[in-house]
Amino acid sequence: MQSFTFENEKIQSLLLEMGQQRTTRSLFKLITNQIFEFDKVALVRIWLVQNGDICPSCRLAKECLDPKHCLHLVASTGASSVNQGQDWSRIDGAHRRFPIGARKIGHIAATGKPVVVASIEKDSKWIGHPQWAKTESIKGFAGHPMWFNGENLGVLGVFTKTPIEQPVLDILTLITNHAAAALANARAFETIEKLTKQLKAENTYLKEELSETRGATGFIGKSLALKRIMDQIDLVAATGANVLILGESGTGKELVAREIHHRSCRSDRPLIKINCASVPRELFASEFFGHAKGAFTGALSNREGKFGASHQGSLFLDEVGEIPLELQAQLLRVLQEGEYERIGEEKVRTVDTRIIAATNRDLKNEVTQGNFREDLYFRLNVFPILVPPLRERKEDIQPLAEFFLRSCLQEMNRPLVQFTRQQMAQLQTYHWPGNVRELQNVVERFAITTGSSSAQMEILNSLSADPGQRDCPDSVEQFHSVRTEDEMIQLQVQNIKNALELCQGKIYGHDGAAALLGLRPTTLATRIKKLKISRH
Repeated sequence: MQSFTFENEKIQSLLLEMGQQRTTRSLFKLITNQIFEFDKVALVRIWLVQNGDICPSCRLAKECLDPKHCLHLVASTGASSVNQGQDWSRIDGAHRRFPIGARKIGHIAATGKPVVVASIEKDSKWIGHPQWAKTESIKGFAGHPMWFNGENLGVLGVFTKTPIEQPVLDILTLITNHAAAALANARAFETIEKLTKQLKAENTYLKEELSETRGATGFIGKSLALKRIMDQIDLVAATGANVLILGESGTGKELVAREIHHRSCRSDRPLIKINCASVPRELFASEFFGHAKGAFTGALSNREGKFGASHQGSLFLDEVGEIPLELQAQLLRVLQEGEYERIGEEKVRTVDTRIIAATNRDLKNEVTQGNFREDLYFRLNVFPILVPPLRERKEDIQPLAEFFLRSCLQEMNRPLVQFTRQQMAQLQTYHWPGNVRELQNVVERFAITTGSSSAQMEILNSLSADPGQRDCPDSVEQFHSVRTEDEMIQLQVQNIKNALELCQGKIYGHDGAAALLGLRPTTLATRIKKLKISRH
């Protein structure tokens, strides 16, 4: 019986094209399709060594010695000579998995040696379905391990309609060796492509964050509340637990998130930020999970999504309480399973990211009112950190204001100046409804007008006219009321006491209480004596 042969030109073309493939999918398709085109080839298949995944339903589970790894069918090309409707290109059939060591395919992977059945009619011990071979006129089989750098990557199997002779075995060995090298090469390109896409996504997001992070040097202040926050960060940073940061707008919740990430074992990976309140409802899935090209109108290219970009890093969900109730289930699935699907894809992707969420809402109350999922709340609220408002940590106002002023003047390339005691006192007595963010804005306006002292004073004095200060004891309405002489004296006494307290009892000098009150030191000393006010 005549044996089949390989044409030299086709062999050279196949070997050349294998080395040019950049994806494993295109490589497998090329190998099986090209070998099938050779005369008398009935079926070509490739199995790869991968992690075990269908152990409970595997038909060969009893023969499996290592459930961690098995052979996965990744490519198949062939045609039935009896039943033209049979599909031999499927990779989800009965032979989609082989345990290492089981049957002829598993034996090849376990031993690293080829199995050749030169003539099935004379030797059928390696053929699992002899009747199938007889019906389809299959005469020979050759299975070769795909070795590369001392590692067996998989098995290439070829069924033929004529007996297999030695020259054919030599050619199959040559093709298999090149296929193994091409597989390693394609995997390397896929890894590079994946990392490139992730780096592009990270670069895009990090550029968006650059302006916000510029000049950030950590926490500034000396209050006990700030120290308590730092202690909590030290406790949770290294654990990897999800963190929920609570506090009013402008208190510095994002800075807390950055510090947690910076002190964690993920610090060499990116911290990706997403403002949940700014994401349109219809773009929520795309923004969080990404989409494939053509998934919807306007999807002109693949998008990684925030979860993909934060893989092995941290994801900061700012204003997490703004996520619509009907969309919270999508987020919950990722937190529970670590899996998600991009829009337009059926592939399930796994992600390893740490969630740091922040909100100015009372999420517990939102859960009670039915506006926030209780299961999502518990997933986020593993370790809560409360950032108090600036009015509750007034000790931090002076160092913060001085830092902002110095930074603004340096950025504007202007000479450094300092706040006067009167200006600093005004900053410290204001209640700051906008917290640190408002303080930064006020100081920046002050820095802009450093060329005009009158303009500086006007900006600082405008704080007392802020609508948010209506609840303070010195509100505008009270200035229109009539006071008795005794009340006026008491106001004067309290005002002098406040000035002495700020100046630590000092009267004379540019940093004394007299300068703060706009009085001569001798005049102030006389009033203190007359009103019997203690300087300490």
